[in-house]
Amino acid sequence: MQVSDFFKYQAQTTPHPLAMEIKYAKGSYIYDSDDNPHLDFVAGVSACTLGHSHPAVVNAVKEQLDKYLHVMVYGEYIQQPAVDLCKKMAELLPEPLDTTYLVNSGTEAIEGSIKLARRYTGRSEIIAAKNSYHGNTLGSLSLMNYQERKRPFLPLLPDIRHITFNCEWCLEQITDKTAGVILETIQGGAGFIEPIEGYLSSVQKRCNEVGAVLILDEIQPGIGRTGKMFGFENYNCKPDIVVTGKGLGGGLPIGAFTASHEMMKHLTDNPKLGHITTFGGNPVIASAALATLMELTNSNLISETLEKEKLIREHLSHPLIKEIRGRGLMLAAFTENAEITNEVILKCKEKGLILFWLLFESKAIRITPPLTISNEEIVKGCQIICSVLNTIHN
Repeated sequence: MQVSDFFKYQAQTTPHPLAMEIKYAKGSYIYDSDDNPHLDFVAGVSACTLGHSHPAVVNAVKEQLDKYLHVMVYGEYIQQPAVDLCKKMAELLPEPLDTTYLVNSGTEAIEGSIKLARRYTGRSEIIAAKNSYHGNTLGSLSLMNYQERKRPFLPLLPDIRHITFNCEWCLEQITDKTAGVILETIQGGAGFIEPIEGYLSSVQKRCNEVGAVLILDEIQPGIGRTGKMFGFENYNCKPDIVVTGKGLGGGLPIGAFTASHEMMKHLTDNPKLGHITTFGGNPVIASAALATLMELTNSNLISETLEKEKLIREHLSHPLIKEIRGRGLMLAAFTENAEITNEVILKCKEKGLILFWLLFESKAIRITPPLTISNEEIVKGCQIICSVLNTIHN
């Protein structure tokens, strides 16, 4: 493939994409067109939970390919992979979170959760956190408070208010006018900020007091990345709606929002087709997602994330790394400034290690490898980072 074709025919998201041409990927490695291996510390931005081309996922996809692909818009026909996936989600989530709507991406799941909260409560106000990121479709973008990113696309959704994450006195802004409060369980783009002790349970209590719906965005911290299947299990909290995506698909595109059956049925009637998607619940993708969940629940991969976190923290001890935030394999290493961070990410790429940026926090280095990464691979990646840091004169 000519690099010029990439820049001419495919829409670009930034002025300077990394533009590495991919030949194949397997396990913890991505191989470029010259067969050079690149150790992957990003996992497709937390999407490749089981690494690349995991046999369980590949076999599930191949098996379903021989049966049928898309046959009907979502919700009309009984397609076993989708039913089995939704049933597995109900088994893994606490009661009454037993009904899942499958969609195509995390941001579509956020859109669906906003609609469900408004439909269920009959209210319009949605409260989100400052410095949050929930996606880039217009509804999800409306939840953001970064005006420089929102301004070119105005007007967006009305009745959106913002509170400060981890600020308990701010919870008084949640009132009987509030349809839903939507928070990332761990703030991602802002710098992998965890909730302080008791914060999410206080949010849940306040929502219950005023009849608002608590929506937790688990698109990044969910599906085993933080030492639990779902990030909120670490923080003594239970949402009314949980949103998943990214890692759920095992490398294929998916999103989902899960609520109680009583709540979810409000999208069924008045009006009918309260939410509709053509390809949501696609049988091939649902098969991959189910295989991912089964592999996680039948192995020690989730519990091992906490041991791998310790290993990363141990081997990323360096004067130019000021802090490591996050939990499990959702980590961000902070340097003193954006210039150092940029240099580390770009130089590590040259040395065969894939790192990436966070959306809003310019000093952070994203470290979100596959859950299947080995201890030896972790140490190797950390050594590359430290070797690059050693070449940087602060």
